[in-house]
Amino acid sequence: MREPVRGTVIPSDLYGFAERLSRAERTVITELRRVLAEEVHPHLNAAWDEARFPEEIIAPLRGQQLMDPPALRAAGEPIRDIFLGFRNFELTRCDINVATYYNAAASLFRTICTLGGSPEQARELDAKIVTHELTGVFALTEPDHGSDVAGGLATEATQDPETGEWIINGAKRWIGGAGAADVVATFARDTADSQVKCFLVPTSAPGLSMTTIPRKASLRIMQNADISYHEVRVPESARLQRINSFADVAGCLRRMRSDVAWMATGAMAGAYEAALDYVARREQFGRPIAGFQLIQEKLAIMLGNLTASLGMVVQLSEQQAAGTYRDENSALAKMYTSLRLRETVALAREVCGGNGITLDTDVARFHADAEAIYSYEGTHEINALIVGRAVTGVGAFT
Repeated sequence: MREPVRGTVIPSDLYGFAERLSRAERTVITELRRVLAEEVHPHLNAAWDEARFPEEIIAPLRGQQLMDPPALRAAGEPIRDIFLGFRNFELTRCDINVATYYNAAASLFRTICTLGGSPEQARELDAKIVTHELTGVFALTEPDHGSDVAGGLATEATQDPETGEWIINGAKRWIGGAGAADVVATFARDTADSQVKCFLVPTSAPGLSMTTIPRKASLRIMQNADISYHEVRVPESARLQRINSFADVAGCLRRMRSDVAWMATGAMAGAYEAALDYVARREQFGRPIAGFQLIQEKLAIMLGNLTASLGMVVQLSEQQAAGTYRDENSALAKMYTSLRLRETVALAREVCGGNGITLDTDVARFHADAEAIYSYEGTHEINALIVGRAVTGVGAFT
């Protein structure tokens, strides 16, 4: 039997997009893949089944120093957008929960601090974030406001005229990793000017309380929280100085959608590779089912979805590295890749038959967790409307 075709850097990257990485970048990605396979993956299925976060994976992930890799420092290379993309790809290729956990701090929280803070704030905060001295999460979504949060944000912040402190009241929902964070980047509407601002609220602050959201059918490893704020006080220094309207928030979301598009693409690779491994081992009618025509057709569709998505996100990252940031471009990538992810994980589960609904093949995790990627950082419909507005010049938002 012929050997299966493999990519040179990433097994399922048949078009060789990852060959655009430098040698040092490939070294980091390859070592990350080893650590994920040997030190992270063995803990995932049991943790998913029990709906708990496996503390054992924290040290291996932090030990990779992925926000400032030593191998890139030694080579004198900058942290490029395409490297960050493939970092997300590789994390999600292992597991959607793992990538979501890591990016809660390394992407969402770090982005809002570096883009939303003053130059002094950004410099001070980023030094702590990179070394994990400071851990934080991003809290925008509310119990009653998700897609309409731009205009409907209900959490309020009022500045005390005597002390200068801000008093925050409201609630947030679906905040991943909040229970283990030092601070929550909390978006609240200033009662004085009705504009959205962002505050770094310590999780230990009096008046802040949180509970873990139970009974989830997706992202069971990731611990999402409901957070309530009752007369929570923070100093003016806790306010990120460059977040003064929802337009400023949208500038950050533009980058975050790009990260999620990379994650959707990595999840396709994980599901596809798990399915490919299964069909090579599973025998029916006296031979491996990998040799059946209908199985091969499904594998080809999965690989096509993955390859098209990978080409899209690589081009998006290179475009952004050149300084071009457009809402419609990141929205299109997030919309398309998460839609193709849904189809890909369904086909992966299908070729695994009944065994595809067990955790043993890994496919079931990808199948269930894909629903979270499909929804967060803008639903399919919201991202479609962003694209539609750009190409027609007509806004269709209600």
